Amino acid sequence: MTDIEEKLLETARSVSGNAYAPYSQFKVGAALLSDDGRIYGGCNVECASYGGTICAERSALLQAVADGRRKFTKIAIFTETECSTPPCGLCLQLLHEFAPDIEVILATPQGVSGRFNLKELLPYPFGPEDLGKR
Repeated sequence: MTDIEEKLLETARSVSGNAYAPYSQFKVGAALLSDDGRIYGGCNVECASYGGTICAERSALLQAVADGRRKFTKIAIFTETECSTPPCGLCLQLLHEFAPDIEVILATPQGVSGRFNLKELLPYPFGPEDLGKR
């Protein structure tokens, strides 16, 4: 594992502690690496109106976009569970929008438990290239 991957995992682990998850008790942290080497952390934020909940992956991505970043190479996702948890479909779609070839690293307290290319997790995405083709 590279130093940058260690830093990504530490960021994801750290921000998971900031998650607001009073309903599910399922805290998630994500750390997104931009192409210029910056790391953006995000955690899940639940809402009593469940549809308003924001996942950790989207939280990190939105912070990065707000900071002017548009290209990303890796994302680490940390959950305090025995088995790792991949991003939900909505997060995969949004990641595809900015980084269709991003590496997704899944981790738990036991360490890294999976590495995937986004295309493995979302083999048939809908993206900007699909608009207007119909």
